[in-house]
Amino acid sequence: MISPFKIIRQPAAKAVSVFCLFLFFALIYWGCKSNLSTPTQGTQEIYIDESYQQLFEGEIEAFEGFYKNSDITTVYKPEEEVISAFLNDTCRMIILGRNLNQKEKDFFAAKKLAPVSTKIAVDALAFITSKDNPVENLTFNELKDVFSGKITRWKLLDSSIKEKSPQDTSIIIVFDNEKSCNVRLVKEKLLQGNEFPKNCFALKTNPEVIDFVTKNKSAIGIIGVNWISDRDDTLTRTFLNKVNVLGVSSQENPGDFFKPYQAYIYSSEYAFSRDVYIINGEGRSGLGTGFAAFVAGDKGQLIILKSGMVPATQPVRMVKITK
Repeated sequence: MISPFKIIRQPAAKAVSVFCLFLFFALIYWGCKSNLSTPTQGTQEIYIDESYQQLFEGEIEAFEGFYKNSDITTVYKPEEEVISAFLNDTCRMIILGRNLNQKEKDFFAAKKLAPVSTKIAVDALAFITSKDNPVENLTFNELKDVFSGKITRWKLLDSSIKEKSPQDTSIIIVFDNEKSCNVRLVKEKLLQGNEFPKNCFALKTNPEVIDFVTKNKSAIGIIGVNWISDRDDTLTRTFLNKVNVLGVSSQENPGDFFKPYQAYIYSSEYAFSRDVYIINGEGRSGLGTGFAAFVAGDKGQLIILKSGMVPATQPVRMVKITK
């Protein structure tokens, strides 16, 4: 005989089981929905060349301001470490001062992957010295001789410096990081891939280079112009008050000197410029795609224009001032 107790309990247990099953699938559905990444919501980690930290802190703040359900986290590293993380699938989106080279494109093609590269800006190197250093301009060939170790004293670059005077010092070359895009570009432009001389060494970041040059009148520092291009930024003004920015000529026109100002980068008269890319390997239309579109669009390009860099798609207005 079946007891009355069991007759009452079985339907109740079945109802509880059905309810629990429904609750389980509901939680899965809403959990998946809340974590769904679209071009305007979700999470995204981006590895960024640290030369562009100033710029992209502003870009991300603006993007997240427009799209409240977006959350972008950043990792700032030197160029070599950024591209290594991308190749090793540590991250799916990067920002570099160059596009992928053919070897890197072949690597992804072999995996049947096709990262999307979007040019967003034109950037440049800046060569900086102490406020106590009298040298204001260097020709392309003078820079070449400095970075190859042929010229090792400031007196050889400025005849006004008297021998054995306090300004007649040995040249010290300072980079931000041995794996940075700044090192790579100088090697390509000035050394044709050869090694640097013994009076050259690296610190860790662009601000450290600025600080070192400020305190050492013998030093010439190499930084990304993004750190000193936004003249409305308090940090930029602080840096510019501490250092001189050298004028540089091209190899073809050694008598014409240009500083890494927006107009000269845009006109290609400044010899040490480079293109900046967002490279997206998401493989789908997620938050990374939305952020890349934002930076390449009107709002993102205006932020780049204001930063003192040259936007890739936004028109640049050139104004010639005559007396």
